[in-house]
Amino acid sequence: MYSHMPPNYTCPFCLVVQGFEDPNNKLVQSKQQDIVYQDEHVTALVATLWWPNNKGHVIIIPNGHYENIFDLPLDIAAHIHKIAQQVSYALKDCYKCDGISTRQHNEPGGSQDVWHYHLHVYPRYFNDNLYLTHGSLSDPAARAIYAANLGEWFQAHTYLKR
Repeated sequence: MYSHMPPNYTCPFCLVVQGFEDPNNKLVQSKQQDIVYQDEHVTALVATLWWPNNKGHVIIIPNGHYENIFDLPLDIAAHIHKIAQQVSYALKDCYKCDGISTRQHNEPGGSQDVWHYHLHVYPRYFNDNLYLTHGSLSDPAARAIYAANLGEWFQAHTYLKR
């Protein structure tokens, strides 16, 4: 309905879901080790872009390609938010954060820059200045530590996978 995806777009999130990694970090900066949860509908992974006081935030993407909220089926949207709640519990337990923020962008005017729907789940801390700082690319080795911790949380909390 409201599409801004360029012709012949190669979606980096679709490639992550398919298990692809780019050894040169040109197209796919995410690694398979960044994935903390995956089921038949969604994948949750530690984001590559980190904010100074909110490291290790998670993005949740549908496994099917949906460009934005206008394209996203309601059943998939509901499942994304179910997993966002579980990710929030994991962040609270693993990071001991003071709160959680979610963020999602659509279309160029809404600051969308990857043409695949994704929901950000941020650990929040008092006076963290999330909205006053800028993100920078994280190191895969640093992400692996956060992802392993969150992945272990999901393994230990399998009862939440209802």
